[in-house]
Amino acid sequence: MNPAPHAVAMRSGDFARRALRRNVPLLYLIRTLFWGHLFGAVMVPFFTQWGGLKLSQVFYLNAWFMLCSFLLEVPTGTVADFLGRKVSLALGGFVAAAGAWVYVSDPSWVRFAIAEFLMAVAFTLHSGADEALLYDTLKLAGEETAATRILGRLEACKLLGINLGTLAGAWIGATWSVTAPMRMYVVPTLLVGVLSFGLIEVSIESDAGKKARTRYSQVLIEGGRYFLTHPVLRLLSLDLAITNALAWAIIWLFQPLLQACHMPLQYFGLVHAGSCLAQIAFLSQLDRLIRWSGSRRRLLVGSTIIAGMAMLSLAWVRWLPAVVPLIFIAFAFSLPRVTVYTAHFNTLIPSDKRATVLSCASMVRTLAIVLVNPVVGWISDRSIALSLALIGGLLCLIPLGSRVEERHLGEADRI
Repeated sequence: MNPAPHAVAMRSGDFARRALRRNVPLLYLIRTLFWGHLFGAVMVPFFTQWGGLKLSQVFYLNAWFMLCSFLLEVPTGTVADFLGRKVSLALGGFVAAAGAWVYVSDPSWVRFAIAEFLMAVAFTLHSGADEALLYDTLKLAGEETAATRILGRLEACKLLGINLGTLAGAWIGATWSVTAPMRMYVVPTLLVGVLSFGLIEVSIESDAGKKARTRYSQVLIEGGRYFLTHPVLRLLSLDLAITNALAWAIIWLFQPLLQACHMPLQYFGLVHAGSCLAQIAFLSQLDRLIRWSGSRRRLLVGSTIIAGMAMLSLAWVRWLPAVVPLIFIAFAFSLPRVTVYTAHFNTLIPSDKRATVLSCASMVRTLAIVLVNPVVGWISDRSIALSLALIGGLLCLIPLGSRVEERHLGEADRI
């Protein structure tokens, strides 16, 4: 005998409320722990002092990580499709713990390369899985209107994890050794793996969900075709990829700069955290900055030149009270620019192709970093000042020669 419809609805409502109460706080905690990169503030000393690598080799490793992420971005999504998002998150935590253990098992290039691959697997297993589970939980509970606010809090948990992790990791590295933060990162990642099994799997079938996880070849074919046949999207994507790949170098160069200024290791975390807060400040004032600039294009050009000038200054300045603010400026006006571009990309892409084309655009940015990183690393081995001067000069010059116009950003009528 089938249960009464109202009884089925009641059980469904109970399940939705239970999923909402459990999944939301657990996903907040999982993201905070996963992004609590204890090693973040001491990565360059870890590789160069303990690992015995040259700075160029650090850049090569990061290029390898980005290449692995590029190749794994979509295929790892099948884990979430067939085994569930909570399984994907759990596996990501356990694989990250294994990667951290491999990092500190032996200071060799091969071990580091294996660890970078494992970390790429972990990051791609987490990529999008927590957002998807959180959104489906809200949708099942009829709370879609709160999605923007709650997903925003999830992103805030990522930033909280980065800041807490880098502050704690710098102190741990200075107190014990530069390997200690990586060893201790095993603990939060194992907790991520265990806590993920406490999530309630929620699956809501939708066309968007089906298209979000397509085969890798299909992403390349559909996204590539649309990208190649859309001149504005292609222009904006390439413009972003080039400038973002150049700006990416500051992530790996700011710690050698602090070392050159004789800053104690325990304070590296404060600078790293400050650079994150500088980016948050830029993003929080984005609408106001666009109004002040007069248009998105003027903001993009101006912010790129400001970041370029900051890096040019960092090429010559070695006075710590000036170096730290310049690092904040370089971070704030370079890396967050991605948001300005990607927000406009959505207006150029039809909904039935949005997932694949955005994945393709993301892959272009990743490939640009893969190509630029080894060159920057090779130059940095010879002279960090020369590397910063070249990057800063290019960031100042490229926007002046850019073919991006107001109309490409949908603002010709407003300006």
